[in-house]
Amino acid sequence: MNRYLQDSFAPVHEELTAFDLEVTGAIPDHLDGRYLRIGPNPATDPGEGYHWFLGEGMVHGVRLEDGHARWYRNRYVRQHGDDFPPNTNVLEHAGRTLAIVEAGAKPYELTHDLDTVGPCDLGTVTGGYTAHPHEDPNTGELHAVSYNWARGNLVDYSVIGTDGRVRHQAEIEVTGSPMIHDCALTEHYLVVYDLPVTFDLGMVAGEAPRPLQGQLQATDRLIDQTLRRGRTARVLPYSWDADYPARIGLLPREGTSADVQWCEIDPCYVFHTLNAYEEGSDVMIDVVRHDRMFASDFTGPNEGPAYLTRFTIDTAAGKVREHRFDEHSQEFPRHDERLTGRRHRYGYAAGVVATGVRTGDSVLKHDLVAGTTTERRLGAGREVSEFCFVPSAPDSAEDAGVLMGYVFDPAAGISDLMLLDAETLEDVAAVHLPGRVPAGFHGNWASTG
Repeated sequence: MNRYLQDSFAPVHEELTAFDLEVTGAIPDHLDGRYLRIGPNPATDPGEGYHWFLGEGMVHGVRLEDGHARWYRNRYVRQHGDDFPPNTNVLEHAGRTLAIVEAGAKPYELTHDLDTVGPCDLGTVTGGYTAHPHEDPNTGELHAVSYNWARGNLVDYSVIGTDGRVRHQAEIEVTGSPMIHDCALTEHYLVVYDLPVTFDLGMVAGEAPRPLQGQLQATDRLIDQTLRRGRTARVLPYSWDADYPARIGLLPREGTSADVQWCEIDPCYVFHTLNAYEEGSDVMIDVVRHDRMFASDFTGPNEGPAYLTRFTIDTAAGKVREHRFDEHSQEFPRHDERLTGRRHRYGYAAGVVATGVRTGDSVLKHDLVAGTTTERRLGAGREVSEFCFVPSAPDSAEDAGVLMGYVFDPAAGISDLMLLDAETLEDVAAVHLPGRVPAGFHGNWASTG
């Protein structure tokens, strides 16, 4: 049976609402808002060929206020028309709660109570949106790279203003048609990953993987027909292309495709950036680096361990150095987002078991200045998810606050929302939920203030 339909990945089908949740420990009084997280949750049996990334989205939320856990809700993102319901990230921007995904699908707006409002065009971003925008803490604008299999070798850089609409957009020419799951932001640059996981018509046509470089060598009609078959079969039309050049691009924030400085790196794949910043003429980019992706396993990200790695781009020489920080396999890196695009010291991640199929029971804290990593084990058999950082005050120190994320206890069959002290990784509080939150993707704190 498909591993992404079993155990902690298995979908839940009941939409729950619970009030006045039991809490162990003490929720800090300053936390006034919602912790939101989303993930794939197939509504019907998707079959053995199912790819984890393609399940319908379900959002899970907990409302915290005055030291209490007021409610928990889980809700499907309900599909409108032929849209793909977002399943990858959920965040608050310009007063709206947005569920987002990539590869040409539209963002969806949700109510405060997580019911679906419907598609949201953000002022019409070309070719859909992304799962990973990055907010500039100085301006409040969202910067993103969006890709779409129908766009050939073009991807789009967009800036969404604090009014929730596009302020700036530019096309970027890449080598072929890559999957660009994330990007990065520095003070002066957008960082673009052009890496060897590329659009592959053969994957959804039931043939051997067939990488395509340059402009897509197929008609729009063939692409549409093939992808509709692939969507029905839950096949992800991307695979590893060993011949595709791996490179990182630096685009000046208000620049055009002609202004990108491209730098070659060793073949790898990056789902997630921790953070990036400039130091003199160097650009430092901290990521979780996979040696390859979707080369042998076409149901999910299961190609071996992944490590926190720094790419240092010498912009004067056009060269890139790599440095691996430690030997913990990990994913879902996060940082204090008040420092997005600026120099950071700390990063946090979920430990991943050696096979890479699921997270383990550990939360990692990296001190990137001291070069040390602290591991907090939450209990044998428990499974952590992504933890995000919430500061204790707007002007508090970088690690003064809490880490917040869902933890599943297989023995009990239910999940908790765990709050850890970001400095020590010790328990602050656990909110006990009425059910299980399946293994999923990304979450964020949506403050009421």
